[in-house]
Amino acid sequence: MNALTLVLRLIHILGGVFWVGAAWMMTLYIAPSVGATGDSGLQFMRHMMGKTNLQKMLIISSVSTVIAGTILYVRNPPAWFGSNAGIGFGIGAFFAFIGFVFGMLISRNNMAMMQLGAQIKGQPTPEQIAQLQLFQKRQRTFSTINIYALLVAVVFMAISRYLFI
Repeated sequence: MNALTLVLRLIHILGGVFWVGAAWMMTLYIAPSVGATGDSGLQFMRHMMGKTNLQKMLIISSVSTVIAGTILYVRNPPAWFGSNAGIGFGIGAFFAFIGFVFGMLISRNNMAMMQLGAQIKGQPTPEQIAQLQLFQKRQRTFSTINIYALLVAVVFMAISRYLFI
């Protein structure tokens, strides 16, 4: 294994661990807790997404994971792509890309929710409530697709070297 491969693997694995772990933590624990705690939960979420580097780190980790994984994948000889491992890693990459796209949709939805939250002064209007509910529904849908796509990606990345298709 040469130095470039080693560096790319480290970026891919460490970035992926952060990306997937954070996605699962946000979807399964933080978002439901925020929803259950009302205004204080929204205040926490606003701070976490607006004042910390979490969103930026999620974007950096997901982009670097996808780029490093793509480079690792395409550096293989053409015959490898048809091998069991090549097919398995390809399936994993496909689902990782789905997770990546839905992660970007989540980020975009978060930004729109934060903008709406900044516009609300006092009690929200019925239109603002309807818009917020639409954003929350999208967030649940996008987050669910994201975590399950990433789960399938992780499973295939973990087992592809040992597949017998």
